[in-house]
Amino acid sequence: MNLFKRASALIAIFSVLQFASAADKPVHLFILSGQSNMQGLNPDNSFLPEAAKLLPDAEIDHIKVSRGGQPIRLWVAEWDDIAEQAGLTQKNPQGPIYYTKIMAELKKLNYDKTKYTSVSFCWMQGERDAKSGMEPAYEAALKKLISNLRRDLKRPDLNFVIGRISDHSPGDKWQKSWDQVRDIHVKVAKDDPRGSWADTDDCNNKVKKGEPSNDLHYTKDGYVLFGKRLARQAVHLIKGEQPAANGRPE
Repeated sequence: MNLFKRASALIAIFSVLQFASAADKPVHLFILSGQSNMQGLNPDNSFLPEAAKLLPDAEIDHIKVSRGGQPIRLWVAEWDDIAEQAGLTQKNPQGPIYYTKIMAELKKLNYDKTKYTSVSFCWMQGERDAKSGMEPAYEAALKKLISNLRRDLKRPDLNFVIGRISDHSPGDKWQKSWDQVRDIHVKVAKDDPRGSWADTDDCNNKVKKGEPSNDLHYTKDGYVLFGKRLARQAVHLIKGEQPAANGRPE
């Protein structure tokens, strides 16, 4: 074999090995969704770098579907029945428009053609429901959202991380509802072996008119910290480890 043919053969072998190596690489999918505090999260400077650091030998795909001020009913097709069972009259004529957007984004990602090692759902929402008296239906709606994703994505092993709404005080009228949604976020996470939650109580610490304030939205550093916590909790679940019970993984 002449030198040229030998070099060509070596290149071909290297290419095959390189392709096989890439094909064997685990691929993890993260679905980020919710309302304004998810919308304010920039995955590129928080969540994704942290996930890449914790999963150095893997490929990472993600989508993000979020919109400020939106109630959970816009993600849940079964909302009307859930609300009725909870004694609420609020209907959802729009349907699950953001759930539909999640499915559309996954289609763009060629979800059905990719063999994902894991799929994780990261949820940051609840402020709107807590400030509109929808908390009686919130737990059932959140559980239904998670079960729908597991069904439609054909991933009964889907992991999830819930960002607990912060210690912001919405005022006397809604404080009880706010606290109940906070409790629901932790409860749903703890009731499911593939669930976890992330604390945000130190992500919204601001100063207004010279006084400390727990704002509805987070600081710049707070969003970065929140993104890292979501990634850390998600990776704990991916690796079969216990997530941080206090929602503050190091």
